[in-house]
Amino acid sequence: MGAAASTVTYRPLRAGEDELMLAAALGNFNWKTPLFTAEQVLERPDLSRYTRFDPERGDFGVVAQRREEPVGVAWALHLPAESPGYGWIDAATPEFCVWVDDPWRGRGIGRLLIRQLLASARARGIGHVSLSVDGRNVRAKMLYMDLGFVPVPGGETYGVLLWTSPGP
Repeated sequence: MGAAASTVTYRPLRAGEDELMLAAALGNFNWKTPLFTAEQVLERPDLSRYTRFDPERGDFGVVAQRREEPVGVAWALHLPAESPGYGWIDAATPEFCVWVDDPWRGRGIGRLLIRQLLASARARGIGHVSLSVDGRNVRAKMLYMDLGFVPVPGGETYGVLLWTSPGP
């Protein structure tokens, strides 16, 4: 873990952190180049679903923060079949997202967020977590695969990867 990652604290993501969720989703959609504005993300159902965190439906997440300011977040959404995400497998498999603010990237924070989110999935008895990764984002894909995610046959269009819990 880098020195910067050690100055960051972690806490559960809470309902109502809409600004953080929008910033994270926008950062993910615009990871390589600006494609969407915040207004466009909120107007499009296929994008806005990633800004809605609802613990009552089983969603869970972790926030990385420095001096009470969020610098990253990982979250898993239980999306229904009638409103699937790009990395959707089935209603029992939450779809995972992670975002780290630009100045904080490359310091191990994303890896720690993912590890904490997967530990939370295991603690909740969740055996699988899926995600979607842009095929051009090789660095992210390699990180996910290093943490145990594997490509889903037939999910190549959206770069669907699946993590399976190693056990109880």
